[in-house]
Amino acid sequence: MFNDKVILITGGTGSFGKTLVKTLLTKNKQKPKKVIIFSRDEKKQYDMRIKFSNKMLSFIIGDIRDGESINLAMDGVDYVFHAAALKQVPSCEFFPMQAVLTNIIGSNNVIGAAIKHGVKKIVCLGTDKAVYPVNAMGMTKAIMEKLAHAFARGIVNDSALISSVRYGNVMYSRGSVIPLFIQQIKNNQPITITEPSMTRFMLSLDKAIDLVLFAFSNAKQGDIFIRKAPACTVLDLANALKNIFKSNVPISTIGVRHGEKIFETLMTKEEYLQSEDLGDYFRIGMDCRDLDYGKYYTVGDKKNVQIDDYTSHNTQRLNITEVENLLLSLPEVLAELKDKK
Repeated sequence: MFNDKVILITGGTGSFGKTLVKTLLTKNKQKPKKVIIFSRDEKKQYDMRIKFSNKMLSFIIGDIRDGESINLAMDGVDYVFHAAALKQVPSCEFFPMQAVLTNIIGSNNVIGAAIKHGVKKIVCLGTDKAVYPVNAMGMTKAIMEKLAHAFARGIVNDSALISSVRYGNVMYSRGSVIPLFIQQIKNNQPITITEPSMTRFMLSLDKAIDLVLFAFSNAKQGDIFIRKAPACTVLDLANALKNIFKSNVPISTIGVRHGEKIFETLMTKEEYLQSEDLGDYFRIGMDCRDLDYGKYYTVGDKKNVQIDDYTSHNTQRLNITEVENLLLSLPEVLAELKDKK
């Protein structure tokens, strides 16, 4: 699959990029010819270069907002994993144009450059916040999905295959709430939760990697893949961490932040009707209808629409003990526990 191939990861110094690199270099039997890390953070690239110390890794400083820099980086690339994005909901709310420039304009640059240079497969990383978006981050990532579909419709003879994935919060990823709660516990500070009943999907980085690699191997043109995942309330997450770290710090409710939802949706009821259940995953096929609006006055869809969205409120709900077990499967949490001792 990856043997002797050149792979480019945009935003490759982030949590996902580093885990994907580790998978490609150490857990994959077929070794790529080169893995290119494309990002704008030279300090993170330096740290990553030292950590992996592998000649198969190549680093390019650039910004997906700059069409020329990503265009130059695509020369000779076989596969692209597009992970670069602005992902923090509050910062995107305060600076929405920055989210537009990275998540929309940047994604347009990445996919366009990949097609121009004959890249064979492109996988775009999405988010549950793109479904019924109420914040700038979700809105711009939803447009990224539409861009991927627009490019996919124009591909002739599947010369390039474009797909996307959609997943919820990745546990212990950059900016996620778990490391924040742990630091508050270790500093003997109150754990600050937004709303006790708020639910979020719980997915490990390894499971996110599995989803992306599954999409890479199984996608048809324009597909969106979703990994089924359990969820828990933010209150149960906080209590689980208190139990793990044997802490008595109080839990303080601070209220919902800018642009936050009480629960997240990974798939709408309308998408559910177009989806295929693949066991651990859902595949949502691309809408391939054309712009001939006239026929829609006489031809409709008679499928039953009485079905729920797939959300963090109606997926498998973990209790506190189950959350503890899931947290203890994360090497980062185990490292924090060891450090505490």
